[in-house]
Amino acid sequence: MSDQSLIPGANGRALRPGDLAPDFCARTTMGDVRLTDYRGRWLLFFSHPADFTPVCTSEFVGISKAADQFAARNCALLGLSVDSLYAHLAWVRAIRQAFAVTIPFPIIEDPSMAIGRAYGMIDPGAVDSTTVRATYFIDPDGVIRALTWYPHTVGRSVDEMLRMVAALQRTSGTELLAPEGWRPGDDLLSAPPQDQRASLSGESEPWFHQAVADRT
Repeated sequence: MSDQSLIPGANGRALRPGDLAPDFCARTTMGDVRLTDYRGRWLLFFSHPADFTPVCTSEFVGISKAADQFAARNCALLGLSVDSLYAHLAWVRAIRQAFAVTIPFPIIEDPSMAIGRAYGMIDPGAVDSTTVRATYFIDPDGVIRALTWYPHTVGRSVDEMLRMVAALQRTSGTELLAPEGWRPGDDLLSAPPQDQRASLSGESEPWFHQAVADRT
């Protein structure tokens, strides 16, 4: 059962990067889970509109096949939908039977929509309780570092999820920037000069030319 007492009341503002992820305790396909259990690790927390639907199934198969790559980056996986635990368990079995893929991460049940509403996963304009495809990239301190929203008609890219985790980890705690399409091993960018006079005087290269080799 979701512990709604741990979830902040609606403050009229959607969650943003830099916010502390709302805590909760919930029932999942792998037992009870509390969000703070994931402290010390990165976490990919994502919702899906409904079990037994084609796009959601393709996403869960893709994410499961990439689970080892997320684990290699110390990034846990946690799914959620408003469906019941029994529906989740039946769906997990159906995926294993149809695709020979075992879902290796917990899936939260949220029939009361308490977690979905706290995270903004329930589209305010929706005519029912179907969640959007929301993804929250949460750092080891429990802070939301990035988030994405997709409509129910379009599946997410697992490759982009991996790239986002890698980019967030590589730039975290540094002044480095990940340019368009950056992947591990690619050059990064240095931060723009804080003193405009230094750039104009030629004391440093223009910020957009300052490539930094990724030596990780």
